[in-house]
Amino acid sequence: MKTIENLFEITSKFKCHVDISTLKSYGTGHINDTYRLKNLVSEEHDYLLQKINHQVFKNVPNLIENMCRVIAHLKMQMLTSGEGNPDKEVMTLVATKEGPYFYQDSNGEYWRMCHFLKDTKTYDVVETEQQAYEGGKAFGKFQAMLCDLSPDLMYDVIPDFHHMGKRLEQLAQARAEDPLGRVALVSEELETIDACSNTMSFFQEDEQLLTLPRRVIHYDTKFNNVLLNLNDRAQCVIDLDTVMAGYVAYDFGDAIRTIINRSTEDEKELSNIKLNIPLFNAYTKGYMEEARQFINEWELRSLIKGVLLLPYMQAVRFLTDYINGDCYYKIESTHHNLQRTRAQLQLLKELFAHSESMEDRIFKEARKHQLINN
Repeated sequence: MKTIENLFEITSKFKCHVDISTLKSYGTGHINDTYRLKNLVSEEHDYLLQKINHQVFKNVPNLIENMCRVIAHLKMQMLTSGEGNPDKEVMTLVATKEGPYFYQDSNGEYWRMCHFLKDTKTYDVVETEQQAYEGGKAFGKFQAMLCDLSPDLMYDVIPDFHHMGKRLEQLAQARAEDPLGRVALVSEELETIDACSNTMSFFQEDEQLLTLPRRVIHYDTKFNNVLLNLNDRAQCVIDLDTVMAGYVAYDFGDAIRTIINRSTEDEKELSNIKLNIPLFNAYTKGYMEEARQFINEWELRSLIKGVLLLPYMQAVRFLTDYINGDCYYKIESTHHNLQRTRAQLQLLKELFAHSESMEDRIFKEARKHQLINN
């Protein structure tokens, strides 16, 4: 367990009562450090303490403001509709005694605290169609509940986060600088990325910029960002660091990227990377049941583009980080980011081979809700 020397300083700044001796690392996130702490005065909930990676998130106050705005909107939607329990189905941040929902410690590190929801669980790999269906409902409902929140109110906490052109520019810069001499090791991966680059600019085309509505989206819809209850029913969408304005296809594509893969994001044996089409079908069914409240035909037709874009973009990001010396993602071995890159490119290959049938399934589910006519 990682020791935090100034733990008492940190926890004493928040409006909470915790037993610091119970500190335990929690979760498998790549970016932030997360710890679970026991609540001393209530059995209703424990706490999660997170150190925010301010090398990734340059403006923590803006990040927290985005989170607070989204959380308040979601809770108000539930209270207004009378459907759901906002204390259990929406994240709850803990304020500091000074008022803000974050604290900067004496070492310059940023921290936040939220309630830990008991009797919930997450999965890094989807195991059943029921889980996939619930994931689709969770993120579809998340988008539906935020569809009337103006995207113009949101800060870009990571500018151009899903701008494919910018991501390729970052890769090109890494290739040119090649600080660790790794470019020579990844010629095959670079060739694959270069071959696909022209087809991945869909969301930057003038027509899409004019027709696709910008909405408040999650931007990190890995399945382990959905809390399920003990009956495997979706309860709460978590990890709101990247809530910003964007296109719903980004969230749909990233969710499918993690759900449809029969293996893991960093699978070493590429032959193990196969598509689990029943999970795709289940997720799409659940998603459309909730997204039907707001989604339009242009957005529907963009969903398959998001499915193809997100593993490609993730491969570009992993490879860029690998060439630059692994500055962004946490790694477990020297070539971990290269391993992740190869796995994402193999997944992309599989998705291209099945994209037509997957798009047919999207349209089939859309027709059930009379969202399209043909």
